[in-house]
Amino acid sequence: MAPHSRRTGIVTALLFAVTALLWGGGALATTMQVGVTPASWSVAMRMLLAGMLLLAWGRFGGTSLRIPRGDRVAVAVQGALFFALAFIAFYEATRRIPSGLAALVLSTSSLFAAVFGRLWLGTVFPPGLLLGAGCGALGIALIFVPDVEALRPGSLGGLGWAFVAALAAGAGTVAGARNQRAGLPVLAVLGWGAIVGAIVCVIWAALARETFVLDSSSRYIASLLYLAVAATCVTFLCYFELVRRQGPARAAYVLAVVPLVALVLSALFENLSLGLNVLLGAIAIVTGNVLVLRR
Repeated sequence: MAPHSRRTGIVTALLFAVTALLWGGGALATTMQVGVTPASWSVAMRMLLAGMLLLAWGRFGGTSLRIPRGDRVAVAVQGALFFALAFIAFYEATRRIPSGLAALVLSTSSLFAAVFGRLWLGTVFPPGLLLGAGCGALGIALIFVPDVEALRPGSLGGLGWAFVAALAAGAGTVAGARNQRAGLPVLAVLGWGAIVGAIVCVIWAALARETFVLDSSSRYIASLLYLAVAATCVTFLCYFELVRRQGPARAAYVLAVVPLVALVLSALFENLSLGLNVLLGAIAIVTGNVLVLRR
């Protein structure tokens, strides 16, 4: 292998690993946000900070940050679904169930993205959609059904919130695909999308009458910075560089690895018991994701 090709392969592998680790770690960091500050306000602060950083980076790099008038609604939809609803729902899920399990359910967003993509963009269903959906449903059943009687109060609500997050993330992903097809600058879409997400979160908080209370603990502030900078800005930049190098189909396989990272971290830091049903369920869900992502 030529030195240049070897270096390219190493950089690609590092981008893949960093993306999976930072995104997977984001699930655990989300649990550190639980407590004093309502989920809507936590997500609002995270997205406001991330959006400003992404727009600043785009300005520094000379990227156009202008969104054409005809594309602004689509960018706003992406921001509302992906950067607001999906994250609020995931935060609510981690209040009720371990972050690793919530991340496994969230990873089924690829199934919903395939369905929404067909409805919105007219994309062809992946060949493995039905089998992948079956694997995903089997995996969730293996994880939750055997222990349903032992689940603590609110756990089924956590499962419901995780499904809402998966639905919103799948729909938001399709909105993002539409914006990519339109040739919009990635940093502009992500930056403005995050800002819209922050605004939607504030509206959510107002409608739910959730008072803003800042958790000033070092644990909360550190997790907020990690989530805004590492798990949002750095991860998205790494992921889209991976897309540029490998193409969207191959880059998307990192999404199948993220829940495994989250599951391991949940076992290490949240005392999640990795029983046989959890391991088999995780294998089924990841297999389903791979089947859907395969082209």
